[in-house]
This record gives sequence, C-alpha cells and structure tokens, in this order.
Amino acid sequence: MGSFFMLKIIFVIIGALIGAGFASGQEIYLFFFSYGIKGIVGIIISSMLFSLVIYKVFNIVDKNKIQSYKQFLEVIIGTDTKLKRYCISILNIFINLFILITFFIMIAGFGTYLNENLYISQILGSSILAILCIIILLKETKGLVNVSQTIVPVLIVFILIIGIISSKQINFSYIIAENTNWFISSILYTSYNMILLIPVLISLNNEISNIKTYKVATSVGIIISILAFCVYIAMTQIMVNIEHLEMPISYVVTTKFPYLKFIYGIIILSSILTTAIALGTGFLQNIQKNKDTKVTIMIAICIASIPISTIGFSNLIRFLYPIFGYLGLVQILKIITMKTVEKT
Repeated sequence: MGSFFMLKIIFVIIGALIGAGFASGQEIYLFFFSYGIKGIVGIIISSMLFSLVIYKVFNIVDKNKIQSYKQFLEVIIGTDTKLKRYCISILNIFINLFILITFFIMIAGFGTYLNENLYISQILGSSILAILCIIILLKETKGLVNVSQTIVPVLIVFILIIGIISSKQINFSYIIAENTNWFISSILYTSYNMILLIPVLISLNNEISNIKTYKVATSVGIIISILAFCVYIAMTQIMVNIEHLEMPISYVVTTKFPYLKFIYGIIILSSILTTAIALGTGFLQNIQKNKDTKVTIMIAICIASIPISTIGFSNLIRFLYPIFGYLGLVQILKIITMKTVEKT
C-alpha cells in the first residue's frame, strides 16, 4: 500500500513537470537541445537538482507546517525586517500571477490544438478544458492525484517509446549548439519549474506523512532525466530548422512515425490537462481562502480563461519561463542551504 501510494505521489509531481511544453519538445529544445551534446550533461545536472530541491521543499514544508507559498517564502527569506516582509508580498504576487498566466496559457493551448487538428472552434476547445478543470479541481488534491495516476503513466510510456524508436536512427549531425550557456540553462530549467511545482508539493504534504520523501525526490529526478533524454533523442530526427517549429515532437511524429500521430494528439492534450490541474491546484493552495471562496475563485478563473483562448504557449516558454528562472535562482539557493531533517 505504501509503495503504491508513493508511486501515485511521484506521478503527480511528474505530471506537473512534463506538461505541454515538455511533451511538445519546446522546453527540451530551448533549455537543452539547443546547446548540442552539452545539453545532455545539462539534463543530468537539472535532474539531480530537481531531486535535491524537491526533497528539501518537502522537508521545509513538513517541519514548518506550511500551508501556502507565502508561508513558504516567509520561512526561507525571513520576516525579521520590514524590507523582507515587503519583498515577500511582492514575490508572492508575481508568483501567483505567473502560475495564473501559465494556467490560462494551458487552457488556450488545449483549444489551439483541437482547432488546428480537429477543426473544433478555439472557444469550444478551451471551454472543454475549462469545464474539466472545474470538475477535477472541485475534488481538490484528490482530483489531482486521481488524474495524474491515470494519465501520467501513459505519458511516460509514450515518451519512452518515441525515445527508443528514435535511438535506432540517432543523427547528431543536425544538432547545432547556439551558445555555450548550457550550465546556466540547466539550472534555469529547474528554477522556473520549481516556482510552479512548490505549490503542488505544499498541497501534497499532508498526503505523504508515512512516506520517505527522499525516495520520492530521487525517483522523480531519475524519471525526468530519462524522459528528457528520450525527447532529446527524438529531436535528432529533425532535419529542418527546429527553432521555427511550434511543437518539435509533433513534427517528428508526423514525419517519422505517422502511425503514432493520433496517440500523440491524446498525449499532448493529456499533458496540457495535467499541467492545468497542477497549476490550478497550486494557485488555489496559495490564496489561503476558505473552501467556499476557493470554489468561487476556481470557477471564476476557469471561466475567465476561455476568452483568452487565442493565446498560444510557445512564446511563454521562450520568453517568460527563462525570466522566472532567473528570479527563482535565489529561491533555490535558499532552499538548498536550509537544514534538513528526514521524516522518521
């Protein structure tokens, strides 16, 4: 029972990390593939950092009985001066804004994909995901766990299959390193993802009282590294300018493995769903309102996301994520340097 439940928790975290940006190849291209062979080393470094930071976050949250991101910031930054308290308030606003914008972009991306591939109107497609989010988020953390344990294993298997098939025809000659900042890029990838992931980890803390968190954190790091490497390998199949592709892995599937196109469509839509649910859960966890107020806010943000359905998510990944990655560097340093006591 314990091992099975731990696996469910791992799936929740993986589901939050391998969202639309990951499954489409955009994130792996931007933060790793564009740096050539060194990007593979970057994947390893980033995955190790994920394991360390996730473990530390769980420990900090449990030790200090944290219920929101603001409380988390208060613990790692401190509240002994007026300046620190002011910085925490500003940071909390920006973090919540980032999470909310990313949630809106996921809703929009869902509608965009349905519109381009199934010719369903943008508004209708986005409305479908918005309604699904309302239904699932009403179940709070249990909804996130239930969705993740169903969808994430399928996502993992599909990415592994693409990676294995692509490994038979690896062509590194098409990998052109754009610059040499691969190490910083690998840190930024972990940094901005942790901004989105910490609220989810906070919401899960009450669910894992009898689980060794280092096992969860280590497992997540290993799985993420394997999946990222599979996506990296798949992109070696691309023989055009990858920079101009909206969804690099979609191009690979369409041109190299067309028999998997339908399945890949389901994978992308599922990835967007798991990311949206994780973001919605994190945002609601942050606002520290009573249950009735949270339900009202949840319905409001889901409805508000529909008119924004003309926005895509590739620009968000290319421009907004690195910016928040830099902002999150200080947070990661503070987390790593805090003392840790493992649960017994």
